[in-house]
Amino acid sequence: MTNQNPPSTGRFERILAYMVAGVVGLSILCFIAMIAGTALGVGNNDGFSKGLWPVVITLPLFGLPLGFLLTIGLIVFVAIRRKRDSTANPS
Repeated sequence: MTNQNPPSTGRFERILAYMVAGVVGLSILCFIAMIAGTALGVGNNDGFSKGLWPVVITLPLFGLPLGFLLTIGLIVFVAIRRKRDSTANPS
């Protein structure tokens, strides 16, 4: 029977994962806020151009592509770590 240890996650990997979750989660919340605001009539009389609404509208435009790039970076980082671990412990 081989003695296998579960792969450990490093600090950088956890930070990337939380960044992905935070950015994508915030973007989804902004989508929901836009849908709710439209249903409540905020868009009437140019209401989306005042207050916090411009930020709520533009955040998903930058947040979702950033979340995608962070996800790609996380996948590459995990693949490199697993390859390094497999060559260091060829059991």
